[in-house]
Amino acid sequence: MVTPPRIRYCTRCVYPAVAATPLTFDDKGVCSGCRTHDEQKKIDWDRRRRMFETLIDKYRSKDGSNYDLVIAVSGGKDSFWQAHLFTKVYGLKVLFVCYAENNHTDVGMRNIQRMKECFRGDFLHFTPEVDVLKKLNRLGMIKTGDPNWHTHIGIMSLPISIAARFNIKLFNYGEHGFMNLGGMHSYSDLVEFTRKYRTEHMCRGFEWSDFCEETEGLTQQDMLWAHYPTDEEIEAKGLRGIFISNYFGWNQAEHLKKMIDLYGFELSPTPFDRTYQRDSNLNDMHDSGIHDYMKYVKFGYGRATDHACRDIRLGQITRDQGIEYVREYDHVIPGDIPRWLSYVGWKRSQFDRVADTFRDARVWVQNEYGHWLKDNIWDHA
Repeated sequence: MVTPPRIRYCTRCVYPAVAATPLTFDDKGVCSGCRTHDEQKKIDWDRRRRMFETLIDKYRSKDGSNYDLVIAVSGGKDSFWQAHLFTKVYGLKVLFVCYAENNHTDVGMRNIQRMKECFRGDFLHFTPEVDVLKKLNRLGMIKTGDPNWHTHIGIMSLPISIAARFNIKLFNYGEHGFMNLGGMHSYSDLVEFTRKYRTEHMCRGFEWSDFCEETEGLTQQDMLWAHYPTDEEIEAKGLRGIFISNYFGWNQAEHLKKMIDLYGFELSPTPFDRTYQRDSNLNDMHDSGIHDYMKYVKFGYGRATDHACRDIRLGQITRDQGIEYVREYDHVIPGDIPRWLSYVGWKRSQFDRVADTFRDARVWVQNEYGHWLKDNIWDHA
């Protein structure tokens, strides 16, 4: 009888040790993501706000001849919150840059349109050539186990390139995901956006040039939108990328309520296959489906775990409730797979064959019947 590897789980949230955002555990079994989240209770946020105000005064266009900053947005609740903060609270002139993936949802498009109507600023809504995106879906799946890999490099490259072209020195992202989810850094570090974070973490160690090869025939010209400014250009132009969570904390439940109340932010009108929440990953029809399912295939957990950890840390649900959500949703095969297969021209057998090559041996084992087995959090005492 084959026994899957034993996995360590956080004793406070429900994250496993083998995670997309690396974790460590303290002597009480609490993960570094939970400990970093707790740091927010100790931060002097009034002082951080003053630091932020000093920072933006330095970069604000004094004569109105340019934008004050670039914000990367998707149209989600966090995009709304950042737009509210920068335009309504601080009165900045913003250039919003949105990388659009071609697989838009209706609710995602309505939320983007709502942003345009509610906030002072101009919007650059960019979509690469559709045939290129289909090729990148296939290559992303083969190379990284993520058909949506192109969205990571898109949103992590295009806003900075636009800032460089327009000579806008400041650009902003909401949260440092590896810090907020996994505790890679401390709130005391005040980490800022770097090429290393972009490439090694958000782009999974791949660069646009890794996708210019004979299989799909992509060229440098096909990937112009994914190019990132050189270190010399960044230095010469004085570009600086910040994470707004360093100055105001990061509470998505508060963001959501406020953005619904103030601006009519819209949730998904229908439940997702793989999570109990309907407030995130609304813009791409495959983000909460096949993209998230591949995280489960790789690491043995998915969007329901992410949402449960967030809600446990915010005090919205108990750990026991989180475990039940994980048990109900994480393993579900999403209903969008046939649509994606038709989009890229693959058969289901090809998808399954490629997907299985990404299963982490620290999580999965295959039994004599060919079934994949893993250790589950609800089996732990």
